[in-house]
Amino acid sequence: MNGFIQTPPKTSRAYSTDTLLKEILKSRFSQEQFSIIDEDLKKFESRIENEIESYAQDCHQHPPRLIPFDAWGNRIDEIEVAPGWKQLDKVSSEEGIVAIGYERKFGELSRLYQFAKLYLYHPSSAYYTCPLAMTDGAAKLLENFGSKEQKSQAYQNIISRDPKKFWTSGQWMTERSGGSDISNTETTALKKGDHYLLNGVKWFTSATTSQMAMTLARIIDDSGNSVAGSRGLSLFYLELRDDNEKLNGIEILRLKDKLGTKALPTAELQLKNTKATLIGEIGAGVKTIATLFNITRIYNATTTVGAWKRLLDLSLDYSTKRMAFKKHLKDHPLHLQILTKSRIHFEASFHLVSFVASLLGQEECSKEQKIRENASSILRLLTPIAKLYTAKNFMGHCSEMIESFGGAGYIEDTGLPMWLRDAQVFTIWEGTTNVLSLDVLRAMSKENAFSPWAQDITRSLQEIKSSELKDMTTEIMSLLKQTVEFATAHTQSSPEILESKMRALSFRIGDITCATLMLKHTDRNLTFKNLYSVKRFINELNRSELERVVDLNAEKSYLFGQT
Repeated sequence: MNGFIQTPPKTSRAYSTDTLLKEILKSRFSQEQFSIIDEDLKKFESRIENEIESYAQDCHQHPPRLIPFDAWGNRIDEIEVAPGWKQLDKVSSEEGIVAIGYERKFGELSRLYQFAKLYLYHPSSAYYTCPLAMTDGAAKLLENFGSKEQKSQAYQNIISRDPKKFWTSGQWMTERSGGSDISNTETTALKKGDHYLLNGVKWFTSATTSQMAMTLARIIDDSGNSVAGSRGLSLFYLELRDDNEKLNGIEILRLKDKLGTKALPTAELQLKNTKATLIGEIGAGVKTIATLFNITRIYNATTTVGAWKRLLDLSLDYSTKRMAFKKHLKDHPLHLQILTKSRIHFEASFHLVSFVASLLGQEECSKEQKIRENASSILRLLTPIAKLYTAKNFMGHCSEMIESFGGAGYIEDTGLPMWLRDAQVFTIWEGTTNVLSLDVLRAMSKENAFSPWAQDITRSLQEIKSSELKDMTTEIMSLLKQTVEFATAHTQSSPEILESKMRALSFRIGDITCATLMLKHTDRNLTFKNLYSVKRFINELNRSELERVVDLNAEKSYLFGQT
């Protein structure tokens, strides 16, 4: 073919070039600790580029396939996956993507290290991070509520670094009657000896090739009676196959034809006398499984910013290669605005995710009870906010970045449209934006999680010392005061009025948290990029695009290190 050939975008050295990630790690870990983590992440970066990325491409090119019967008509319900999918399982185990959080070699900072590695892994994982999220959640459940036998077997498998021993776990909640609203769950559990037999249909199950799963069911007595609503639900642990590798009373009805995440096996299942054991107390299934949700929602937020960073890097690289109207895209003011705004909001979301990961580590490992309790309260509020805030913001910016590639962003074999299709799942998995906003309302009204957050934000703002950040700190303090007053006043409103405000309030809490974290980080790392980022972010909170002052040279310097 003669004529012009466009050089495609590419990225490399995801960790080595991530200044923000390294600044955050350096600020939290001792020099000796950082040296260990830095070496591991550099090796992981090399493995991603030279090995893992090819496994992901294999998965994208060879999506899972259901084989319901063998050649002789025997029902086998085998899910055939790409060889790359099996290799990603091996990589996940060896790299300790789940294990790091439970080895706890760095105490309360172990979760920050774990989620940093997860963030780097996700864009090249073909969404293997989905079963890992549920596996980590299952590990937390078994650690807190598992029996002695479960802790000595299943728990040890799911936190293992040995690929031959490593298990992943599914999470089966969604039924035809509802997803987030599980009160009408139809799956039943009948006690038989030391176990239960489950019967019902699970409409949407991710990680269907895992070795185990956590699921909700309604216990019935010998007469078929049960307790209605959420209070009648209990949590169960099951293994998908028996000692002979036969499915444990499970029929795979079909694989789901989804908008995105094509490489990930997602199925509709029928349970027919599936053997399972109780986790936690009878009737406390919803409360018990919330432990798992807290983990999976943090995974969702972490993988969102991981995907965001990769697509942003591709967009930035392309802007230096693509010419339009005799200039590179990066030299067009409107294009520069899109990239700058996306980069700033990515950084804000990254700070939020890092903070939530740190809070999880404090809740699990701090030696001081007061710190653990305070972290737990703030985490209760910020976990649903981190998930909804990162997912919804990325969705908009993802669309903008795909548009920034022009026609190439709409052509399948460039690999770009996949990012937009996959991005939508972040807003839906583990609770939609509205469902999570209502969870924020519960955290505020029933669990008193708002006050500890407001007090923590106030302390953080009061500790900022740099004179260059004074005016911005005052601005966020004022915004915090308005938000506290608003929340206090509206707690006296009718439930319908308060509920109607929760989406906006959740995003406002997210904005304030991000701004505060960016100020704290810039106070410790007073560089041009950090200062410009926090200024732009706070400037956008109270000003329209038309009111904002534009400095194109500063934007170029911020994005590309040049004027």
